Amino acid sequence: MANAASGMAVNDDCKLKFLELKAKRTYRFIVFKIDEKLKQVIVEKVGDPTLGYDDFAASLPTNECRYAIFDFDFVTEENCQKSKIFFIAWSPDTSRVRSKMLYASSKDKFKRELDGIQVELQATDPTEMGLDVIRGRAN
Repeated sequence: MANAASGMAVNDDCKLKFLELKAKRTYRFIVFKIDEKLKQVIVEKVGDPTLGYDDFAASLPTNECRYAIFDFDFVTEENCQKSKIFFIAWSPDTSRVRSKMLYASSKDKFKRELDGIQVELQATDPTEMGLDVIRGRAN
């Protein structure tokens, strides 16, 4: 049984969906949440590869914490098509203190389960993970 100090257990589906995103580009994004009853991180939502950043941002609740993976496609200055996998720790100011603590204490353990994250962002409001921020961190 996991406790808040050691981080939550990670449901196998989280790892499977992440591998599908990384290897097969099956999804544009994955949103994860901590299920306090199950005491584990679970997949809340996946985004189709045809969806864009706005769809991803809209899938994050305004007053609850989440972890998210976003597969960002971009073109470099040398005109090369590239992609970076972003890990976003979404912790809005309006979320409960207990929830923020739970997500903060479980983040590192959860991230270690997902091999292949290239960029990490911590966001407390939408401007901290805006498309301009993601573009800037991708290069």
